[in-house]
Amino acid sequence: MPGAGRLAVRPAEMRAGAPPAGAAPLRVWLGFAAMSLGMFMAVLDIQIVVTSLPAIQQALGIDADLMSWVQTSYLIAEVIAIPLTGILTRIFSLKYVFALAIGGFTLASIGCALSGGFASLIFMRVLQGFCGGLLIPLVFSAVFTLFKPGLEQAIATSVAGVLAILAPAFGPIGGGYITHHLSWHWLFLVNVLPGIASLGAGLLTLPAAERQMGLLRRLDWLSLAAIGGGLAALEIGLKNAPDNGWLSVKVLALLAAAAVLIGAATRRRNPVVEFRLLRDRTLAYGCAASFLLGASLYGAGYIMPVFLAFVRRHDPLEIGGIVLVTGLTQLLTAPIAVLLDRYLPPRPLAAIGFAGLAVGVAMSAFQDVNTDYDQMFWPQVVRGCFMALCMLPLTRLSLGPIPLGQVSDASGLYNLSRNLGGAIGIALADTVIFGRAADYADKIADLVRSGAPEAAQLLGMLPDDVPAPDDAVGMMSIMDAIQDAGVTLAINDAWLMFSVITAAAIPLLWMMGPVRKNPHRN
Repeated sequence: MPGAGRLAVRPAEMRAGAPPAGAAPLRVWLGFAAMSLGMFMAVLDIQIVVTSLPAIQQALGIDADLMSWVQTSYLIAEVIAIPLTGILTRIFSLKYVFALAIGGFTLASIGCALSGGFASLIFMRVLQGFCGGLLIPLVFSAVFTLFKPGLEQAIATSVAGVLAILAPAFGPIGGGYITHHLSWHWLFLVNVLPGIASLGAGLLTLPAAERQMGLLRRLDWLSLAAIGGGLAALEIGLKNAPDNGWLSVKVLALLAAAAVLIGAATRRRNPVVEFRLLRDRTLAYGCAASFLLGASLYGAGYIMPVFLAFVRRHDPLEIGGIVLVTGLTQLLTAPIAVLLDRYLPPRPLAAIGFAGLAVGVAMSAFQDVNTDYDQMFWPQVVRGCFMALCMLPLTRLSLGPIPLGQVSDASGLYNLSRNLGGAIGIALADTVIFGRAADYADKIADLVRSGAPEAAQLLGMLPDDVPAPDDAVGMMSIMDAIQDAGVTLAINDAWLMFSVITAAAIPLLWMMGPVRKNPHRN
């Protein structure tokens, strides 16, 4: 009998948006696990590499001012790939897009490890980032195309969401371990065995669906070029904004080019990215909330290692051990989040999640120069407890009402929103930290010269250790401490900013309108 042993969903049904028939069999869960592993490796790769850029720079003899492109090239390619997932899924089907993505990611990882110079490494990072970018929305769209609404989708969403957040948490300690004990090549080779396993399992277990290769002939290549160029300009503009200034000619030109190109892509008759889906009020506000969540998660995940590295002088392995608290908390509380998402209304549950996350972020806004693991423990626990409650119900609210035939496009927009929010969050963090640290340092130096008692507290010193205002040599000896205190206060401002950004998502949940049930689903 044709198709025996496969998921009992006809290809035409999957395109039309019919719900899966019956409970998903074990092989489909195995296929989804393979997809989730691939996504985990793609997200992990970003953090695991950034911890060891100096080792790569030294080994390949790359100029220091070029090293940031090792990360930037990956992120630009990733953000271009994410919204293309929908059209590629319609052309090749979920199964074969995943196979191409994980296969390309694995081969590119090998290519990165074999790179002998800057140009070859950047080329392979672009390919790696593009393939990795496809894996993220593929997993979230698979939640709704492979599983029934209810408990199955809640479990699948939890697995995808927790892995997407756990990867950045485990990245620093993984990169630190590899840096200490292995060569830089293993930063990329670590992807090979999981990639091969994911590819094989996906081909064997994921359900097949009819491919629509004819869509390639009707593909709007101008729309494709416009959306790719626009997103690349946006990412480069955000990267340069903290250093050059948000109102600099270079940054304004890049952001204007991004707006023009993306605007042109949306006006094409057959755009490769279905921005028209944002006319759906629920999806539009869901993407806005996802944007704010991305800004908070990526921004907070960025400033914590900055503090530990520049103020506390910890090495990558030590930083990884400290930030691991967040990831372990998420892992332990994920089953509770799944149960709550199963039985409680999604909107108030998401509101509780965002409120709790905002509190957890704000708890870190009172650090001093002596803050370390013990003081960071409980804020991380609070954040870890509420992260899943932000992601699970928000994903269900945003993508649940979308017909299955459009869920891949909607998933691309939803994940693109989160990644763009993350890019802007990191740019804002850099702007706040490096824009205010020097001013705070000057104010602290003035406090020391005036003999103010609060200077000792800001410097983390005993009052007797603070030099006298007229002691020039003593003032020089504490300049590093003054700089550290200035950076700490600026980072505290960034924590408060991200707390406000997180809380701003709560009113968006009520602006989404009534919670709708998709008529095409059970």
